[in-house]
Amino acid sequence: MSDTAVPRTPSKPVTGRPADREGGAGRHGNASRRIADGLRAAILSGELPPGSRIRQEEVAAQYGASRIPVRGALNILQSDGLVTLIANAGAWVAQLNLAECEEAYQLREQIEPLLISASLPGLTAEKLDRMDDLAARMERAATPEDFLHLDREFHDLSYSGAETVVLADFVCRLWNMTQQYRLAFYRLFEEQGSEIVHDEHRMLVRALREGDADQAGLVMRGHIRRTRQALAQHPELFDGARPGAS
Repeated sequence: MSDTAVPRTPSKPVTGRPADREGGAGRHGNASRRIADGLRAAILSGELPPGSRIRQEEVAAQYGASRIPVRGALNILQSDGLVTLIANAGAWVAQLNLAECEEAYQLREQIEPLLISASLPGLTAEKLDRMDDLAARMERAATPEDFLHLDREFHDLSYSGAETVVLADFVCRLWNMTQQYRLAFYRLFEEQGSEIVHDEHRMLVRALREGDADQAGLVMRGHIRRTRQALAQHPELFDGARPGAS
């Protein structure tokens, strides 16, 4: 059920850190990054679900900022694959239909084995020990949110040894695009058995410890495919208004 990576009404004001007034044009970049970090956390946690309207005036009020850094934050999140900006209409949390999600997962099946292979030479014993610890903690995770948080840290760590120009950023974008659908899936089906998911995590660490890039790639490909096939069985997770529809 997992490859592994985060509803309320669309008009709900976004949340973030306590407001503090930003002063001066030179600080807009820092303010944009701060706002983007807060919105990113709200989107990946599911607090802002796919298709939610993001109203610039509400974000500006929440963060005590002008609309200039808010627009900058939304541009950052659009680059991350988390926000859809529509000219003269506004901003929405990015939303996929089933076909788009299927395509994203098919891309992941092909490119993440490449990334794990590139990462392998840079994975230290300390990193692999940390992955073992994360795998054990996932088995004890109390909620889908906890599981997916640990899961994303596990996979981010597995790729952390790679030095790439575009591949790691592209994989991160695909993860961002599909994160909320994994979360919705686990919230609905957390009672289903997931032992095979934990087995795959352990198999991946074992292959990496043995320096076997081919086996690690095979484990990753099957791991991703399992979630893709499970999501395809539940098209209701992709229902909802498309951004800009109203």
